[in-house]
Amino acid sequence: KKILFEGAQGTLLDIDYGTYPYVTSSNATAGGICTGLGLPPEQVHEVLGVVKAYTTRVGGGPFPSEAEPQIAEWLQEKGHEFGATTGRPRRCGWFDLVAVGYACRINGIKKLALMKADVLDELEEIPVCLGYQYKGTLLKEFPPESWVLEKVKPVYKIFKGWQRPLKDVSSWEELPSQLLDYIHFIEDNLGVEVVILSTGQGRRETLIKEKELATLML
Repeated sequence: KKILFEGAQGTLLDIDYGTYPYVTSSNATAGGICTGLGLPPEQVHEVLGVVKAYTTRVGGGPFPSEAEPQIAEWLQEKGHEFGATTGRPRRCGWFDLVAVGYACRINGIKKLALMKADVLDELEEIPVCLGYQYKGTLLKEFPPESWVLEKVKPVYKIFKGWQRPLKDVSSWEELPSQLLDYIHFIEDNLGVEVVILSTGQGRRETLIKEKELATLML
């Protein structure tokens, strides 16, 4: 039988590999499948990473790519970034290659689902965090110490926005070139492939690379 496990929370909240002490009390990485369910590692066929086209964080803790308050509030409203049960607002910022790259490495991720791209539809420019500036050094590896993360400054590459609604796009070929540039940059820098793209809130507003995704179900 084939079983699909869905993890809770996110890598940076993992009790062992997250931004301690701003973490949860359990393993939120792919390793939690084994420790939480008693499943042997060789039974985990592949891990699909799920990440937003921008970055969010709940509560305290370091957030190098956090947006300026005005933009962060706009992303909150546009992306409905509020806790489902508590209504607590999520902090919002830009896609962070350093943090996502770290998550990909420790989870063994080669395929990504890129969610909520439509939230960025109206923006003229979209920054992507390439690295962190720390004491005159450019860090491209995620530092394990939270106190270091709290002192770094993000280094950005700016992409042109696509400035058109994505919800009516029905195929990868119809995607605006600016979004494709954004996706390809993420893929090239992380060594992964985006196989799912969310273009709206509806279930049908999702693009899937069927052939590439099929390997997950073997």
